[in-house]
Amino acid sequence: MIELLKYFLLLYGGLFAITNPVGAVPMFLSITHDLDPVNRREIANKTSVSVILTLLTFALIGQWIFKFFGSSVDAFSIAGGILLFKMGLEMLSGKLSSVKISREETEEFGEDVVTLEEVAIIPLAIPLISGPGAITTVMIYMAKSGTLPGKLTVMTTIVTIGLTVWLVLHSANRIQERLGRVGIKVMTRMMGLILTSMAVQMIINGIKGAFGL
Repeated sequence: MIELLKYFLLLYGGLFAITNPVGAVPMFLSITHDLDPVNRREIANKTSVSVILTLLTFALIGQWIFKFFGSSVDAFSIAGGILLFKMGLEMLSGKLSSVKISREETEEFGEDVVTLEEVAIIPLAIPLISGPGAITTVMIYMAKSGTLPGKLTVMTTIVTIGLTVWLVLHSANRIQERLGRVGIKVMTRMMGLILTSMAVQMIINGIKGAFGL
């Protein structure tokens, strides 16, 4: 039980750094600035549900994806580590990672998205919060969890992350007021540092597994 709790906390900390819901607050407020509180809450609800469904789906089908493309978990771990390392370096500069969403995509979504469903799913849930980094991470952890309790822990962590996203987006105004843009950038840098160290460890583990070290 203690080991599962440690595993949960490790994965939750990693996913929180990768998804970085606090860092998504300025964009959430920017996209929803002209909406009434009811519609804003609806977008927050749909976004959190979309995050959970996206990550759960890829966690569950990850093994079939590995088999279909003939890729090992270790190879995917190395590739995922490189991806997360790039994200971490960009977050260390206090900005959203271009791996998640580019400036061109931000401008395009800001102009063209007109329905609540589109706003909640794209760009907020995908790729801003549950982007390639988060998807890669849950696929790797799910594949490496050989036991049923381990797999259930991964799925529980995903649901908890979704609830965290829900709480953060519902409290977006208060978070913005308390932290301000500078505070959010500082927190993004902290998440970037955690993410970078996590990425290096993923690469090391992938190399060890691939070469039997």
